[in-house]
Amino acid sequence: MDTVLLRAFVTVAESQGFSAAGKVLHRTQSAISLQIKRLEDQMGQALFERTSRSVLLTAHGEQLLPYARHMLKLEDEAREALGNRRRGELIRFATSEEQASAYLPNLLPRYAKRFPDTRLELNCDLSASLVNQFHEGLLDVVLSVRHLPTQSGQLLGREPMVWVVAEHCQVHDWQSIPLALNPEGCVFRAHALSALGRDEHAWEIHYSSQSPTGINLPVQAGLAMTVKTPRSVPEGCRIVGESEGMPPLGHVEIELHRRPGHTSEALEAFCDELEQIIVENHEVATPEKDAALAFRRPTPDTTTSMV
Repeated sequence: MDTVLLRAFVTVAESQGFSAAGKVLHRTQSAISLQIKRLEDQMGQALFERTSRSVLLTAHGEQLLPYARHMLKLEDEAREALGNRRRGELIRFATSEEQASAYLPNLLPRYAKRFPDTRLELNCDLSASLVNQFHEGLLDVVLSVRHLPTQSGQLLGREPMVWVVAEHCQVHDWQSIPLALNPEGCVFRAHALSALGRDEHAWEIHYSSQSPTGINLPVQAGLAMTVKTPRSVPEGCRIVGESEGMPPLGHVEIELHRRPGHTSEALEAFCDELEQIIVENHEVATPEKDAALAFRRPTPDTTTSMV
């Protein structure tokens, strides 16, 4: 089997489309389609079901996929064993600013000891934007908050959302709760407004910013309340207790997206190190929990993009 064709096959399967696979492999959509057609001719079976809206694996495609992944991994290992390892590999990694602050201080020194020549390009943005860039082939690894289940996202864990105010603030002093939140499209914002609406709290958004600093400053000054995860509570602030009358917010789910159709020792080690840090800090996502979450329909308030 031609591993070039197998790589195109795996990339289409993991990218969920010929156009997205072409961007990952730096080829045109027609070139990818031709490679898949050649592989299907060699196999004597259709590997994908194509519709106007989706590209799905056939039963034969599902059967071939694990073999194809294994063969590509063996090819990469053989190249490395023969001294054809790429030095100074560039890994394009993206996550939110708060996740970067929480995890990279532990990750970077550990990883640099093993792969001192590897270069890291770090991008910070809202999760939905980063996942879109990943599917466009512009990023290699994305750590994000889950919006909707995707074929590329691996659920690592979950963490609670909490209300946060300055240490000196008393919630009952506010007749209408002043909020500092991310703009439209943030899952924290969606959960906050949904919870306040269900509980019939009076509220008003006083401050809005895509930057954690833009949110933290008015909260630290005692001018507003916001929503965070416990690991992201800024200095001089506290979590609002249940006795203070604020409605529960639920949990967010953390997922990892890895570059499809290609692997390397440096990339795999980076993902493994990152996954280990996430699992150490959060409730572990078991296969049973992951299966339940994968088929859970989002509520109308969580159909926007996320931090």
